[in-house]
Amino acid sequence: MGAITTKRFVLAALTLAAVMTGCSNQGSSDEGGTAGGKAPSSGSKSAAEQVNRQIIGIDPGAGIMKSTNKAMETYGLKDWKLVEGSGAAMTAALDKAMKDKKPIIVTGWTPHWMFAKYELKYLKDPKNAFGGDEQIHTIARLGLKTEHPSAYAVLDRFEWTPDDMAVVMGAVQDGKKPEQAAKDWVDANADKVGKWVEGVEKAEGKPLKLGYVAWDSEIASTNVMKYVLESKLGYKVTALQVEAGPMWAGVAGGDTDAMVAAWLPTTHEDYLNKYKDKVEDLGPNLNGTKTGLVVPKYMDIDSIEDLNK
Repeated sequence: MGAITTKRFVLAALTLAAVMTGCSNQGSSDEGGTAGGKAPSSGSKSAAEQVNRQIIGIDPGAGIMKSTNKAMETYGLKDWKLVEGSGAAMTAALDKAMKDKKPIIVTGWTPHWMFAKYELKYLKDPKNAFGGDEQIHTIARLGLKTEHPSAYAVLDRFEWTPDDMAVVMGAVQDGKKPEQAAKDWVDANADKVGKWVEGVEKAEGKPLKLGYVAWDSEIASTNVMKYVLESKLGYKVTALQVEAGPMWAGVAGGDTDAMVAAWLPTTHEDYLNKYKDKVEDLGPNLNGTKTGLVVPKYMDIDSIEDLNK
């Protein structure tokens, strides 16, 4: 874990350095800094020139990175660069740009706490390169229903809203540990959680493994499900943080029991096509997700098509 943490720290630093280099080329802000909430003047520079033709992305293996590469091809952004890094590096770069009222384009998705913290907007995608709205699905390994019927029943019933998820994500962003944020939400939503576990037999310490990717949304949902399975049914749950590919492979191979982190039909489309005969899709646990390119509202740009101007 030390090597992985170090690698992510270096990636975050490199990504932020790239953004800062781009921002330094934009010129200084108007006298008086950001007083009045106005963005610094960019003169006659196009949006592309303002951001050095860079889009700040996340982990190179993430589905949204594949979608962004597809979008760049679809819209003919041949001389643009998609900067690889991590979710933490992306939000750090966004935070810096927002504080300085600088232009920036990032890969974004909803639900995400950054939309509550900052005034942001999605760039319109008239060619539907990102595939439109998605859902987050629960995926189980084959045989789970027979071997762990109680866990299967709760996972199958699990469903919540983007607003529910935002409460947990916001608490984590404010400094709570994910485990505590999940517990607080479960305790405050006894009626909703009660429907997930109603009539389900306890498991008496049986082990269970849940896979997830290190997106804020998936950290929230996985910790909620982990706490429910442990506190309400008595399972001993291990939450395994991995990249998207290993997450799907783990469930398909039976090494991981389930995940509540499958973005479909677009982001994880390739994984579902690859493993569809080796996993069971229990359907959506959350509706109303979205992915795309995101910019601060103060940027005078509205569509991905504008990036070619």
